[in-house]
Amino acid sequence: MEADNVGVIPVSLFLQNMILSDKRILEEIDAGTIVIEPFDRTCLGTNSYDVHLGKYLATYKDRVLDAKQHNQITHFEIPAEGYVLEPNTLYLGVTLEYTETHKHVPFLEGKSSTGRLGIDIHATAGKGDVGFCNTWTLEISVAQPVRVYPGMPIGQLIYFAVEGDIETLYNTKGNAKYNSKTVRPVESMMWKNSF
Repeated sequence: MEADNVGVIPVSLFLQNMILSDKRILEEIDAGTIVIEPFDRTCLGTNSYDVHLGKYLATYKDRVLDAKQHNQITHFEIPAEGYVLEPNTLYLGVTLEYTETHKHVPFLEGKSSTGRLGIDIHATAGKGDVGFCNTWTLEISVAQPVRVYPGMPIGQLIYFAVEGDIETLYNTKGNAKYNSKTVRPVESMMWKNSF
């Protein structure tokens, strides 16, 4: 009788989900397959790169959002003295860093120091696509009021290796909704889907 293999992760699956180390990230930057602008060597961790909060935030104009409609947002600049985020409001933020990833899957995660302030930086969208070339819009919510500042560390990017060739990079897809280069947060484009 064969042993039960339920819960066993195949070695091939494990290998194709390897996270890039600091040295490997630097090699990929040198090769041009990862772009981070501006790049600061002190922000490179053992297997991640710290990203920072850009100077713009946005909130939706309407309290009730409609997934089939284009929900409008209002942008505002975070003053030098900071801005207090309040619970029960979704804030859209943006990373200071513009990134390009041409060969790997980028993941944006919160930093533990950010989380310990009760700040969640993405409601659902932590994974980017191979070929994503832009700043990252953050879906920020807070557990209690907290003051944030432009340029503060807000998250970290980690990069996963991909198994197999990519047929269509994100930045070449005709129906990609978030390809326009921006330094401001971008609202949901769910309304562009057919459902």
